[in-house]
Amino acid sequence: MPATADFKFTASIDDSLSGSSCWSAPSNIALVKYWGKKENQIPANPSISFTLNQCKTITGIDFQPKKNTGQFSFDFLFEGQPKESFHPKIESFFQRIFPYCPYLSHFHFSIDSQNTFPHSSGIASSASGMAALSVNLMDLERQSNPSMSEEYFWQKASFLARLGSGSACRSLKGQVVVWGEHATIQGSTDLYGVEFPDEIHSNFNHYQDTILLVDKGEKQVSSTVGHDLMHNHPYATRRFEQAHDNLKAMQNVLTTGDLEQFIQLTESEALTLHAMMMTSMPYFILMKPNTLEIINKIWSFRRETKIPLCFTLDAGANVHVLYPENDKAAVLQFIQSELVGYCQKEQYICDEIGNGALKIQR
Repeated sequence: MPATADFKFTASIDDSLSGSSCWSAPSNIALVKYWGKKENQIPANPSISFTLNQCKTITGIDFQPKKNTGQFSFDFLFEGQPKESFHPKIESFFQRIFPYCPYLSHFHFSIDSQNTFPHSSGIASSASGMAALSVNLMDLERQSNPSMSEEYFWQKASFLARLGSGSACRSLKGQVVVWGEHATIQGSTDLYGVEFPDEIHSNFNHYQDTILLVDKGEKQVSSTVGHDLMHNHPYATRRFEQAHDNLKAMQNVLTTGDLEQFIQLTESEALTLHAMMMTSMPYFILMKPNTLEIINKIWSFRRETKIPLCFTLDAGANVHVLYPENDKAAVLQFIQSELVGYCQKEQYICDEIGNGALKIQR
Protein backbone atom coordinates (compact mmCIF):
# COMPACT_ATOMS: atom_id res chain seq x y z
CA MET A 1 0.00 0.00 0.00
CA PRO A 2 1.53 3.37 -0.99
CA ALA A 3 2.56 5.78 1.75
CA THR A 4 2.21 9.56 1.47
CA ALA A 5 5.80 9.91 0.23
CA ASP A 6 5.09 7.53 -2.65
CA PHE A 7 2.82 10.13 -4.26
CA LYS A 8 5.53 12.77 -4.59
CA PHE A 9 6.31 13.58 -8.20
CA THR A 10 9.94 12.71 -8.92
CA ALA A 11 10.11 12.71 -12.73
CA SER A 12 11.68 15.61 -14.60
CA ILE A 13 9.32 18.38 -15.69
CA ASP A 14 9.20 19.25 -19.38
CA ASP A 15 8.97 23.05 -19.24
CA SER A 16 7.91 23.20 -22.89
CA LEU A 17 4.89 20.97 -22.34
CA SER A 18 1.47 22.33 -23.21
CA GLY A 19 -1.86 20.70 -23.81
CA SER A 20 -5.36 20.12 -22.53
CA SER A 21 -7.61 17.47 -21.04
CA CYS A 22 -11.22 17.12 -19.97
CA TRP A 23 -12.82 14.77 -17.45
CA SER A 24 -16.15 14.30 -15.75
CA ALA A 25 -16.38 13.12 -12.15
CA PRO A 26 -19.61 12.34 -10.28
CA SER A 27 -20.89 13.18 -6.86
CA ASN A 28 -21.37 10.32 -4.40
CA ILE A 29 -23.67 9.55 -1.50
CA ALA A 30 -22.31 7.86 1.61
CA LEU A 31 -24.17 4.86 3.03
CA VAL A 32 -21.94 4.67 6.11
CA LYS A 33 -21.05 8.27 6.89
CA TYR A 34 -17.78 9.84 7.92
CA TRP A 35 -18.13 12.74 10.31
CA GLY A 36 -15.06 14.11 11.97
CA LYS A 37 -11.54 14.27 10.62
CA LYS A 38 -7.94 14.57 11.72
CA GLU A 39 -5.14 16.69 10.29
CA ASN A 40 -4.50 16.61 6.53
CA GLN A 41 -8.00 15.45 5.65
CA ILE A 42 -7.69 12.09 7.39
CA PRO A 43 -11.10 10.64 8.31
CA ALA A 44 -11.90 9.84 11.94
CA ASN A 45 -13.79 6.77 10.75
CA PRO A 46 -14.13 4.81 7.48
CA SER A 47 -17.05 5.36 5.11
CA ILE A 48 -18.62 3.66 2.11
CA SER A 49 -20.56 5.31 -0.70
CA PHE A 50 -22.54 4.79 -3.87
CA THR A 51 -21.02 6.57 -6.85
CA LEU A 52 -23.66 8.53 -8.73
CA ASN A 53 -24.06 8.64 -12.50
CA GLN A 54 -25.84 11.83 -13.61
CA CYS A 55 -24.86 14.36 -10.94
CA LYS A 56 -21.35 15.21 -12.03
CA THR A 57 -18.88 17.98 -12.71
CA ILE A 58 -17.26 18.30 -16.13
CA THR A 59 -13.91 20.09 -16.00
CA GLY A 60 -11.50 20.90 -18.80
CA ILE A 61 -8.03 22.33 -18.36
CA ASP A 62 -5.60 23.93 -20.80
CA PHE A 63 -2.03 24.34 -19.63
CA GLN A 64 0.87 26.34 -21.04
CA PRO A 65 4.40 26.80 -19.69
CA LYS A 66 5.23 30.05 -17.92
CA LYS A 67 8.53 31.65 -16.97
CA ASN A 68 7.86 32.61 -13.38
CA THR A 69 7.73 29.33 -11.46
CA GLY A 70 7.47 30.93 -8.04
CA GLN A 71 3.69 31.11 -7.84
CA PHE A 72 0.49 29.54 -9.14
CA SER A 73 -1.22 30.98 -12.19
CA PHE A 74 -4.71 30.06 -13.34
CA ASP A 75 -7.98 31.36 -14.74
CA PHE A 76 -11.26 29.80 -13.74
CA LEU A 77 -14.58 29.75 -15.56
CA PHE A 78 -17.71 28.21 -14.11
CA GLU A 79 -20.34 27.42 -16.73
CA GLY A 80 -18.64 29.84 -19.10
CA GLN A 81 -18.41 32.78 -16.71
CA PRO A 82 -15.49 34.02 -14.56
CA LYS A 83 -16.00 32.94 -10.95
CA GLU A 84 -13.68 34.91 -8.70
CA SER A 85 -15.15 33.36 -5.55
CA PHE A 86 -13.65 30.00 -6.55
CA HIS A 87 -10.09 31.36 -6.80
CA PRO A 88 -9.24 31.08 -3.07
CA LYS A 89 -10.47 27.45 -3.02
CA ILE A 90 -8.31 26.47 -5.98
CA GLU A 91 -5.33 28.42 -4.64
CA SER A 92 -5.66 26.62 -1.31
CA PHE A 93 -6.02 23.26 -3.08
CA PHE A 94 -2.88 23.89 -5.15
CA GLN A 95 -0.97 24.80 -2.00
CA ARG A 96 -2.04 21.56 -0.31
CA ILE A 97 -1.07 19.33 -3.20
CA PHE A 98 2.06 21.24 -4.26
CA PRO A 99 4.44 18.92 -2.31
CA TYR A 100 3.11 16.06 -4.48
CA CYS A 101 2.71 18.06 -7.71
CA PRO A 102 5.62 20.56 -7.94
CA TYR A 103 4.89 21.02 -11.64
CA LEU A 104 1.86 23.16 -10.73
CA SER A 105 4.01 26.29 -10.53
CA HIS A 106 5.51 25.68 -14.00
CA PHE A 107 2.27 26.17 -15.92
CA HIS A 108 -0.56 28.59 -16.39
CA PHE A 109 -3.88 26.76 -16.19
CA SER A 110 -7.16 27.71 -17.81
CA ILE A 111 -9.85 25.79 -15.95
CA ASP A 112 -13.40 25.55 -17.28
CA SER A 113 -15.95 23.71 -15.15
CA GLN A 114 -19.67 23.01 -15.19
CA ASN A 115 -22.13 20.88 -13.27
CA THR A 116 -24.85 18.69 -14.75
CA PHE A 117 -27.05 19.47 -11.74
CA PRO A 118 -28.46 22.90 -10.94
CA HIS A 119 -26.03 25.31 -9.30
CA SER A 120 -26.93 26.02 -5.65
CA SER A 121 -29.26 23.05 -5.71
CA GLY A 122 -28.12 21.96 -2.26
CA ILE A 123 -26.13 19.08 -3.77
CA ALA A 124 -22.51 19.26 -2.64
CA SER A 125 -20.38 19.96 -5.70
CA SER A 126 -17.04 19.99 -3.86
CA ALA A 127 -16.69 16.20 -4.17
CA SER A 128 -17.32 16.05 -7.92
CA GLY A 129 -15.46 19.32 -8.56
CA MET A 130 -12.27 18.39 -6.74
CA ALA A 131 -12.34 14.87 -8.19
CA ALA A 132 -12.66 16.22 -11.74
CA LEU A 133 -9.83 18.72 -11.26
CA SER A 134 -7.57 16.10 -9.66
CA VAL A 135 -7.97 13.55 -12.44
CA ASN A 136 -7.17 16.27 -15.00
CA LEU A 137 -3.95 17.06 -13.15
CA MET A 138 -3.05 13.38 -13.14
CA ASP A 139 -3.59 13.36 -16.90
CA LEU A 140 -0.97 16.12 -17.16
CA GLU A 141 1.36 14.24 -14.81
CA ARG A 142 1.06 11.08 -16.86
CA GLN A 143 2.46 12.96 -19.86
CA SER A 144 5.71 13.45 -17.93
CA ASN A 145 5.63 9.88 -16.63
CA PRO A 146 4.28 7.66 -19.44
CA SER A 147 5.17 4.46 -17.57
CA MET A 148 2.72 5.31 -14.78
CA SER A 149 0.48 2.34 -13.94
CA GLU A 150 -3.32 2.61 -14.06
CA GLU A 151 -3.46 1.67 -10.40
CA TYR A 152 -1.10 4.49 -9.43
CA PHE A 153 -2.99 6.96 -11.64
CA TRP A 154 -6.29 6.33 -9.83
CA GLN A 155 -4.77 6.09 -6.35
CA LYS A 156 -2.98 9.41 -6.65
CA ALA A 157 -6.00 11.08 -8.28
CA SER A 158 -8.07 10.01 -5.27
CA PHE A 159 -5.28 11.05 -2.88
CA LEU A 160 -5.15 14.55 -4.40
CA ALA A 161 -8.95 14.88 -4.44
CA ARG A 162 -9.04 14.04 -0.73
CA LEU A 163 -6.78 17.00 0.00
CA GLY A 164 -9.30 19.25 -1.72
CA SER A 165 -12.46 17.78 -0.21
CA GLY A 166 -12.49 14.63 1.88
CA SER A 167 -15.43 12.89 0.23
CA ALA A 168 -14.05 13.75 -3.23
CA CYS A 169 -11.71 10.78 -2.93
CA ARG A 170 -14.80 8.55 -3.25
CA SER A 171 -15.76 10.05 -6.65
CA LEU A 172 -13.00 8.64 -8.86
CA LYS A 173 -13.36 4.93 -9.59
CA GLY A 174 -15.88 2.21 -8.82
CA GLN A 175 -19.61 1.85 -8.18
CA VAL A 176 -19.09 1.46 -4.44
CA VAL A 177 -16.07 3.09 -2.80
CA VAL A 178 -14.56 2.73 0.68
CA TRP A 179 -12.48 5.49 2.24
CA GLY A 180 -10.71 4.91 5.52
CA GLU A 181 -8.81 1.99 6.94
CA HIS A 182 -11.07 -0.93 7.89
CA ALA A 183 -10.10 -4.38 9.10
CA THR A 184 -12.28 -6.35 6.67
CA ILE A 185 -11.85 -4.23 3.50
CA GLN A 186 -8.78 -5.34 1.61
CA GLY A 187 -6.54 -2.43 0.57
CA SER A 188 -8.53 0.17 2.51
CA THR A 189 -6.61 3.23 3.62
CA ASP A 190 -7.11 6.69 5.06
CA LEU A 191 -5.15 8.19 2.15
CA TYR A 192 -7.53 7.55 -0.76
CA GLY A 193 -10.73 5.79 -1.73
CA VAL A 194 -10.65 2.17 -2.90
CA GLU A 195 -13.13 0.30 -5.04
CA PHE A 196 -15.25 -2.11 -2.99
CA PRO A 197 -13.27 -5.36 -3.30
CA ASP A 198 -16.10 -7.91 -3.16
CA GLU A 199 -18.65 -8.84 -5.81
CA ILE A 200 -21.76 -6.69 -5.41
CA HIS A 201 -25.08 -8.57 -5.44
CA SER A 202 -27.30 -8.15 -8.48
CA ASN A 203 -29.99 -6.54 -6.27
CA PHE A 204 -27.89 -3.39 -6.45
CA ASN A 205 -27.48 -3.33 -10.25
CA HIS A 206 -28.55 0.11 -11.52
CA TYR A 207 -29.70 1.01 -8.00
CA GLN A 208 -31.70 4.23 -8.12
CA ASP A 209 -31.17 7.48 -6.22
CA THR A 210 -33.82 10.16 -6.60
CA ILE A 211 -32.65 13.33 -4.86
CA LEU A 212 -35.43 15.49 -3.41
CA LEU A 213 -34.28 19.12 -3.29
CA VAL A 214 -35.84 20.27 -0.03
CA ASP A 215 -33.66 23.32 0.54
CA LYS A 216 -31.30 24.81 -2.02
CA GLY A 217 -29.93 27.53 0.24
CA GLU A 218 -26.50 27.72 1.83
CA LYS A 219 -26.16 25.60 4.95
CA GLN A 220 -26.22 27.44 8.28
CA VAL A 221 -23.18 25.45 9.42
CA SER A 222 -20.54 24.29 6.92
CA SER A 223 -19.40 20.69 6.81
CA THR A 224 -15.88 21.83 7.76
CA VAL A 225 -17.17 23.39 10.98
CA GLY A 226 -19.36 20.34 11.64
CA HIS A 227 -16.42 17.96 11.27
CA ASP A 228 -14.36 20.06 13.70
CA LEU A 229 -17.09 19.86 16.34
CA MET A 230 -16.49 16.10 16.60
CA HIS A 231 -13.14 16.72 18.32
CA ASN A 232 -14.77 17.34 21.70
CA HIS A 233 -18.05 15.56 21.03
CA PRO A 234 -19.29 13.51 24.01
CA TYR A 235 -20.36 10.61 21.77
CA ALA A 236 -17.52 10.71 19.24
CA THR A 237 -15.62 7.60 20.35
CA ARG A 238 -18.70 5.39 20.33
CA ARG A 239 -19.80 6.83 16.98
CA PHE A 240 -16.46 5.97 15.37
CA GLU A 241 -16.73 2.41 16.71
CA GLN A 242 -20.29 2.19 15.37
CA ALA A 243 -19.15 3.27 11.91
CA HIS A 244 -16.60 0.43 11.82
CA ASP A 245 -19.30 -2.05 12.88
CA ASN A 246 -21.81 -0.71 10.36
CA LEU A 247 -19.31 -0.80 7.51
CA LYS A 248 -18.61 -4.47 8.23
CA ALA A 249 -22.36 -5.12 8.24
CA MET A 250 -22.80 -3.13 5.01
CA GLN A 251 -20.07 -5.21 3.38
CA ASN A 252 -22.15 -8.31 4.08
CA VAL A 253 -25.33 -6.63 2.83
CA LEU A 254 -23.78 -5.60 -0.47
CA THR A 255 -22.56 -9.12 -1.17
CA THR A 256 -25.70 -10.98 -0.05
CA GLY A 257 -28.28 -8.52 -1.40
CA ASP A 258 -30.15 -8.29 1.93
CA LEU A 259 -32.34 -5.24 1.20
CA GLU A 260 -34.07 -5.25 4.60
CA GLN A 261 -30.73 -4.94 6.37
CA PHE A 262 -29.59 -2.38 3.77
CA ILE A 263 -32.58 -0.20 4.66
CA GLN A 264 -31.93 -0.43 8.40
CA LEU A 265 -28.23 0.38 8.13
CA THR A 266 -28.65 3.19 5.59
CA GLU A 267 -31.43 5.01 7.42
CA SER A 268 -29.80 4.54 10.82
CA GLU A 269 -26.54 5.99 9.49
CA ALA A 270 -28.36 9.02 8.06
CA LEU A 271 -30.13 9.75 11.33
CA THR A 272 -26.96 9.15 13.36
CA LEU A 273 -25.13 11.73 11.25
CA HIS A 274 -27.73 14.34 12.11
CA ALA A 275 -27.85 13.20 15.73
CA MET A 276 -24.13 14.03 15.97
CA MET A 277 -24.92 17.54 14.73
CA MET A 278 -27.76 17.98 17.23
CA THR A 279 -25.62 16.82 20.16
CA SER A 280 -22.44 18.75 19.40
CA MET A 281 -21.54 21.98 21.19
CA PRO A 282 -22.60 24.29 19.73
CA TYR A 283 -25.53 22.21 18.45
CA PHE A 284 -27.25 22.72 15.12
CA ILE A 285 -29.93 21.23 12.88
CA LEU A 286 -29.58 20.98 9.11
CA MET A 287 -32.80 19.05 8.49
CA LYS A 288 -35.89 21.11 7.64
CA PRO A 289 -39.53 20.39 8.56
CA ASN A 290 -40.10 19.10 5.02
CA THR A 291 -37.19 16.66 5.46
CA LEU A 292 -39.08 15.02 8.32
CA GLU A 293 -42.36 15.05 6.39
CA ILE A 294 -40.68 13.18 3.52
CA ILE A 295 -39.10 10.63 5.88
CA ASN A 296 -42.46 9.85 7.46
CA LYS A 297 -44.11 9.54 4.03
CA ILE A 298 -41.38 7.10 2.95
CA TRP A 299 -41.91 4.98 6.06
CA SER A 300 -45.67 4.87 5.48
CA PHE A 301 -45.29 4.00 1.80
CA ARG A 302 -42.83 1.21 2.59
CA ARG A 303 -45.14 -0.31 5.22
CA GLU A 304 -48.14 -0.21 2.89
CA THR A 305 -46.51 -1.42 -0.34
CA LYS A 306 -43.56 -3.55 0.91
CA ILE A 307 -41.44 -1.83 -1.76
CA PRO A 308 -37.88 -1.67 -0.37
CA LEU A 309 -37.18 2.02 -0.78
CA CYS A 310 -35.29 3.94 1.90
CA PHE A 311 -33.77 7.34 2.48
CA THR A 312 -30.39 8.72 3.29
CA LEU A 313 -29.23 12.26 3.99
CA ASP A 314 -26.02 14.13 3.51
CA ALA A 315 -25.00 17.06 5.73
CA GLY A 316 -28.04 19.07 4.67
CA ALA A 317 -31.81 19.02 4.25
CA ASN A 318 -32.12 17.15 0.95
CA VAL A 319 -33.35 13.56 0.89
CA HIS A 320 -31.85 10.79 -1.25
CA VAL A 321 -34.46 8.13 -1.99
CA LEU A 322 -32.74 4.80 -2.73
CA TYR A 323 -34.53 1.85 -4.34
CA PRO A 324 -34.09 -1.05 -6.82
CA GLU A 325 -34.44 -0.34 -10.52
CA ASN A 326 -37.42 -2.71 -10.95
CA ASP A 327 -39.44 -0.54 -8.53
CA LYS A 328 -38.69 2.67 -10.41
CA ALA A 329 -42.12 3.25 -11.93
CA ALA A 330 -44.00 2.80 -8.64
CA VAL A 331 -41.55 4.92 -6.64
CA LEU A 332 -41.52 7.77 -9.14
CA GLN A 333 -45.31 7.79 -9.12
CA PHE A 334 -45.21 7.98 -5.32
CA ILE A 335 -42.70 10.84 -5.47
CA GLN A 336 -44.83 12.75 -7.98
CA SER A 337 -48.06 12.31 -6.05
CA GLU A 338 -46.83 12.50 -2.44
CA LEU A 339 -43.38 14.10 -2.14
CA VAL A 340 -42.77 16.82 -4.74
CA GLY A 341 -44.87 19.24 -2.72
CA TYR A 342 -42.20 19.15 -0.02
CA CYS A 343 -39.43 20.03 -2.49
CA GLN A 344 -38.34 23.57 -3.20
CA LYS A 345 -40.04 24.55 -6.47
CA GLU A 346 -41.05 20.86 -6.74
CA GLN A 347 -37.54 20.03 -7.94
CA TYR A 348 -35.92 16.61 -7.77
CA ILE A 349 -33.17 14.79 -9.70
CA CYS A 350 -33.27 11.18 -10.89
CA ASP A 351 -29.94 9.42 -10.65
CA GLU A 352 -28.54 5.93 -10.22
CA ILE A 353 -25.37 4.13 -9.27
CA GLY A 354 -22.47 4.95 -11.62
CA ASN A 355 -18.84 4.00 -12.22
CA GLY A 356 -16.75 7.10 -11.59
CA ALA A 357 -14.68 9.56 -13.60
CA LEU A 358 -14.61 9.48 -17.40
CA LYS A 359 -12.28 11.13 -19.88
CA ILE A 360 -14.07 13.33 -22.41
CA GLN A 361 -12.82 14.10 -25.91
CA ARG A 362 -13.29 17.73 -26.94
